[in-house]
Amino acid sequence: MADLFRQLASFLVRAEQFLDRLEPLLPPASPLPDWQAASAFRWRKSHGAGYLQPLRRLPEITLADLHDVDQQKARADANTRQFVAGQPANNVLLTGTRGSGKSSLVKALLNAYAASGLRLIEVEKGDLTDLPEIVELVDGRPERFIIFCDDLSFDSGDARYKALKVVLDGSIAAAPENVLIYATSNRRHLMPEYFAENLESKRVGEEIHPGEAIEEKISLSERFGLWISFYPFDQDAYLNIVAHWLRSFGCADDEIVRAERDALNWALERGSRSGRVAWQFARDWAGRQLADAAARKGARTATARAAKASPRKRSARAS
Repeated sequence: MADLFRQLASFLVRAEQFLDRLEPLLPPASPLPDWQAASAFRWRKSHGAGYLQPLRRLPEITLADLHDVDQQKARADANTRQFVAGQPANNVLLTGTRGSGKSSLVKALLNAYAASGLRLIEVEKGDLTDLPEIVELVDGRPERFIIFCDDLSFDSGDARYKALKVVLDGSIAAAPENVLIYATSNRRHLMPEYFAENLESKRVGEEIHPGEAIEEKISLSERFGLWISFYPFDQDAYLNIVAHWLRSFGCADDEIVRAERDALNWALERGSRSGRVAWQFARDWAGRQLADAAARKGARTATARAAKASPRKRSARAS
């Protein structure tokens, strides 16, 4: 019996020494987020462990900056206002043409309601399997959390969408009442669809019942209670957005009118009349105008200095 105790004690000593050597190699414990440090966070991974990184510099876009999407803006704003007030609200899927303001609308909503306790957590598609961990982290907090997935879509063989389905509405455990998911996508059903899938009687790959596979795809987007669709802008709407951004950069009305032809050519080169293209043009055009104004001012200053110096030179030659 004494030998057995000695062997056990020796084993425990060796085990403790082994753990002491192993401990520096283990990932550090995830730091608890400072909820007062920021209103937006990004889910990050370090040594296999996830944590929330505070985002202290956010776009200053407001709801008033979003033009020609009044219906979409009103629906998203009402849903978010209900959520912040503790009233029933839906998960939101914003779909449609690229650059039409889907992501900007979510950022503007955060800026509008951050003072009322709204917080945003950005999660990339590759980290969707961590959604249960993120939800557990914020469960019970007094703040209201939007989990934001931008430009969301899945390939046919991508299984990560199942983690999103579970958090949306697919687990026996109820989702926390202080968490919603807002996602943007160019695809309404988030997954690729094929023409052959419309033909129930035809064979699609190895599927015996292709109709059930189609239902599996559609069931993901249907778990978002609110669908908000965005559409391409016409020329008048595009120029209206250009004018708004040029005005925000300090351009006068006559300059905005003068910029319209350049704005249309810019959109033609890009192949798109979107809000993003309008904002990019406004930054380029306003920047060039400011640079030209600075150059003209510098030239006038140099001319004035030369003019002041000329009498002195003539006086020196005369003496």
